[in-house]
Amino acid sequence: MQKLKQTLEQIGDLDQNAMKKCQEKLDNLTKPPGSLGMLEELAVKLAGISGNPEPVLKTKTVVVMAGDHGVVTEGVSAFPQEVTPQMVMNFLNQGAAINVLCNHAGARVLVVDVGINAKLEHPGLISRKVMMGTENIAAGPAMSRDQAVQALEVGIEIAGEEVARGASILGTGEMGIGNTTPSSAILAACNGLPLNTLVGRGTGIQDDALANKIRVITHALEINQPDAGDGIDLVAKVGGLEIAAMAGLILGAAASNIPVIIDGFISSAAALVASRISPACVQYMIASHASVEPGHQHALKLLGLKPMLHMNMRLGEGTGAALALNIVEASTKILREMATFSDAGVSKGS
Repeated sequence: MQKLKQTLEQIGDLDQNAMKKCQEKLDNLTKPPGSLGMLEELAVKLAGISGNPEPVLKTKTVVVMAGDHGVVTEGVSAFPQEVTPQMVMNFLNQGAAINVLCNHAGARVLVVDVGINAKLEHPGLISRKVMMGTENIAAGPAMSRDQAVQALEVGIEIAGEEVARGASILGTGEMGIGNTTPSSAILAACNGLPLNTLVGRGTGIQDDALANKIRVITHALEINQPDAGDGIDLVAKVGGLEIAAMAGLILGAAASNIPVIIDGFISSAAALVASRISPACVQYMIASHASVEPGHQHALKLLGLKPMLHMNMRLGEGTGAALALNIVEASTKILREMATFSDAGVSKGS
C-alpha cells in the first residue's frame, strides 16, 4: 500500500508553460493554425506531460498484463480458460497480432503474468503472479482489497522499471479469457446505465450466452455492491488482476510524467479504475481507438477521452495502442521536422 500511496503523491498536473510554447511553435509551422487537428492536440498534450515543448518519443513499450477470471465458469466466454496461457505463449513466441503491430511501430512487447491460472515458464515472461486467477464475481468478490492493491502495485512497479529502461511512452494491453465480463461490471458500476446497452459479445458469444452474461453481471453487482467512488473497492469486488495491474501501470506512468496509450474496452475499464483512484491521472491518458464493444464508447465518455482510430477492432492485447503509437510519434515529428514560416520564406496569413 505504501508504494501506491507514494505513487499517488507524485501525480501532478500538466506543464502549462511547455504546452503554451508547444502551441506557439505549432502556430508558426508552414500550415494554417489547427489544420493538423488531433496531431496538434496530441503534440500539446505530450508537451504538457513531459514538460518539454518539443517532446521526443524514444523507447516505446506495450505492456500486456495477463490474468484469469473465475467467472468463466458461468459460461460468459466463447473460449475456454486454457486459451489464456496458450495465447500468452504465443505472445512470447512472437506469433500474435500485438507482436506484428509493435514490430511495425518499433515498440517492445512486455508480457506480465499477474494472475494466470497455470504455471508458465518462459525466459521472456515476467512473473508477478498475485493469485491463480480471480474468484467468481457471481459468487463473491473477485479478490481481497489487499490482493487488489498488490496487483495495482505490480503495474506501478512495471511502469517504474520501464521508465528506468528509457521508456518515454507506455501502452496498455491484456490477455484474460472472460475479461469483458468484469470490465462491463466496472463500467456499469460507474455509469449506472442499463446493462443491455453496455455488454457486448466479447469473444463472439451467441444471443443466449449474451443474455446469460448480462444476468451474471447483474447478479455480481447485486451481491458485491462495489463502490464506484473507490477504485480499489471497485476492482477488488468485480474486476480482474490484469485490470488492476493495467490501472497501476497507468498510475505509474502518470507519476513518472510519461504518456500512456489506452487500448480497447478492457483497458478502458482499467483506466476507469485508475481515474477513481487518482482523477489527475486521466491527463496522462491517450485513447487509441474505438472498439466494437459497446461499452467502450461509454467508458471513454466517462473519462473524457477521444479515440483516434475507428477500425472496428475488438481483439485487445494492446493492438489498438500499438497502432496508435505511429500517430502519436507522428505528432512529435511534426514539431521537430516541419519548417516554420520564417525558415521556409513563406508568408504567414493574418
